[in-house]
Amino acid sequence: MKKQINTSKAPAAIGPYSQAILVNGFLYTAGQVALIPETGELDMADLDTETTRVMNNLKAILTEAEMDFTHVIKTSIFLSSMDLFASVNAIYGSYFPAGSILPARETVAVAGLPKGVNVEISVVAFK
Repeated sequence: MKKQINTSKAPAAIGPYSQAILVNGFLYTAGQVALIPETGELDMADLDTETTRVMNNLKAILTEAEMDFTHVIKTSIFLSSMDLFASVNAIYGSYFPAGSILPARETVAVAGLPKGVNVEISVVAFK
């Protein structure tokens, strides 16, 4: 069974995709960027602000699916430059409770991201 997960507490999809899909206990999120859900504007005052917004958008989707970051089993992080890795990694890591089993992950630098952002992250979670 496939179920669409949608919340107004995360940015609405800006194309032909869903915020997330739940299938047999697995949640697959769309990549999240630093869009403010209420306005659709980018929240990019600095890299920490941008990364925090991305993680909060993911948290909202997880919450809507009755999950949290302890349920995340895989993440994909896309950066505009690997020079951003340390800063993004520190904020990303703060969302996972101490002692929890951390997800598998890949982090890659790409030539470009939607709307000129620096960070996009997607997750796969299981409950």
